[in-house]
Amino acid sequence: MTALRFPLTRLLPLLSLSLLAVPPLALAQDATVRVVIQDHHFQPEELHAPAGRDLVIEVENRDAAVEEFESYDLDREQRVKPGETLKVRLAALSRGRYPFFGDFHRRTAQGVLVVE
Repeated sequence: MTALRFPLTRLLPLLSLSLLAVPPLALAQDATVRVVIQDHHFQPEELHAPAGRDLVIEVENRDAAVEEFESYDLDREQRVKPGETLKVRLAALSRGRYPFFGDFHRRTAQGVLVVE
């Protein structure tokens, strides 16, 4: 019996096309949570996200002033202008509680990300 020989250079384009056939939902997607800054508070104050998945925190600023989304535990510090929605991208996190705050209104703008 003879072995069928198929050149690798002919196989690579076929593999590339097969990747295009994968439905978008089958690919790994980031988890997304959303928080709103309003009246110098985060709403909701407690966010929940799954462990082990990359994460996007969408921060919408409905206040008339600039705020800064900051977290020492998440190692993030990003300004969000009035009327703007900021996307904070994070690599997969372990289970735990990750506090965050608004740097310009620390007394009132407090929140926590709970990763479960």
